[in-house]
Amino acid sequence: MDVHRHLDDELNQLRDRVLLLGGEAEHALERAMRALSERDDDAAREVLAHDDEIDRLEIEVDRQCIDVIALRQPAARDLRFVISVAKMAPILERVADHASNIARAVINLNLEPELKQNVDIQRMGEHALNMLHAALDAFTSKDAVAAREVIKRDAELNVLYNNLFRNLIELMVSEPGTATRDARMLFIAKHIERIGDYAKDISELTVYMAEAAIIKHIH
Repeated sequence: MDVHRHLDDELNQLRDRVLLLGGEAEHALERAMRALSERDDDAAREVLAHDDEIDRLEIEVDRQCIDVIALRQPAARDLRFVISVAKMAPILERVADHASNIARAVINLNLEPELKQNVDIQRMGEHALNMLHAALDAFTSKDAVAAREVIKRDAELNVLYNNLFRNLIELMVSEPGTATRDARMLFIAKHIERIGDYAKDISELTVYMAEAAIIKHIH
């Protein structure tokens, strides 16, 4: 009985730690997008300054996953949970890396006049942030149905990205003087699009954890 109680305690700690990492990644993206919308260099620098803490959390989750597998030898659903967390931690760290890249681009963009496409890219950011939040909620509640809904929403983000990409390319052609700013906007848009992919990856892990179903290349 003690063995099972210890395993449950460690799994709960692992869940709390990866959700803390997820919250930090979510907050980094939120702050980066606010820095973009408000042209706020200080907010962008806060994202960059906090990246090391997120890296540290990822390493802690990774180490804890190894310890649980090595010392407790979980089976069935518990093992799927640990494997899912082990795969999720680097995904969340990469989300934070993309937020940092957005923050760096914001600092450069703030040196130049604002582009009207800011509205479109903010819509993309809100969509990706909502996807990430929903993916983490689905993981917390082990809700495969909700996770599948997040996966479906990735197509909507791709449409937003493709529309913005086309508009910025047209702007580069019609107004060559804006090319540098347009290119930076494109980089930001691509980072946001990748974050949507990562929210989808997290949701696929939730389905695996809850149903023992691997759907990565099916939908």
